[in-house]
Amino acid sequence: MLSIISKSILLTASLFLFMSLTPANVSADVGDELQKGVNTAAGGPQPNAENRIRDIIRNIITILGAIVGIVAVIMVIVGGFRYVTSGGDASRVASAKNTLLYALIGVIIAALAGVIVQFVLKKTTTG
Repeated sequence: MLSIISKSILLTASLFLFMSLTPANVSADVGDELQKGVNTAAGGPQPNAENRIRDIIRNIITILGAIVGIVAVIMVIVGGFRYVTSGGDASRVASAKNTLLYALIGVIIAALAGVIVQFVLKKTTTG
């Protein structure tokens, strides 16, 4: 029982960390896009293709990260429901624990993938 509680706490902390990082990136991207639109409309400098590609990739990664976070929360809820309704059946309890564990692993992999992609983008697009 303690194992499930500790995994649930770790998963919740990971989700909060993952989801707290996403909105800041989204709002920064929106602000950048608005400023680019103002500059373009005012006849200012046009963004170069490299910046546009970087921004598109960053937006795609942000959207995919949010989708993965939502799916992981849903899977945690499903795993918890399966655990509660298992009725003490060992195979159903094991299945529910595996669902919770795999949801946690999925969140960690998605968060690390986002960080790695952002790092690679930063290193390849800056001089």
